[in-house]
Amino acid sequence: MTLPDVLFYVFALLALGSGGLVVWNPFSRNPVYSALFLAVTILALSGLFVLLHAYFVAAVQVLVYAGAVMVLFLFVLMLLDLREEARRRLRWAGLLTGGAAAAGVTALLLWALWRARPGDGLPAAEMEGTVRLLGRLLFTQYLLPLEIMGVLLLAAMVGVIVISKRDLP
Repeated sequence: MTLPDVLFYVFALLALGSGGLVVWNPFSRNPVYSALFLAVTILALSGLFVLLHAYFVAAVQVLVYAGAVMVLFLFVLMLLDLREEARRRLRWAGLLTGGAAAAGVTALLLWALWRARPGDGLPAAEMEGTVRLLGRLLFTQYLLPLEIMGVLLLAAMVGVIVISKRDLP
């Protein structure tokens, strides 16, 4: 077994283990620990990208996700009063409605993926070159999904601001 094989198994086990600890954390009920385990998961995934010789994707993974998104998660966790959230009663109607909505979105996504047959008829990806091709694809062929993602992130930021401002007149 070569060194890249060993590193693959180490990074994969680290990503799976810390990803599981994001959701189910037996060490503490504090969500900050889950956010830190998410950072470990992101760093392990960037290690897997390095093993695939996708250095740009690994760097973006570390800079954008482990840097900016984790800071955003930690700000949200610190802005919310989690003790007040823990005292709230469980509302079964909201839980059932949310579960039904999540199941509906999941079913719709699976149906769309089944109908689209992703990957059929696509040319082989070029592994060498600059990021110019990636930028050109993002701003020509994939402009609409990029804009939709930007609007969703903006809506998430506005939602965080609304949730954190409880004492408005």
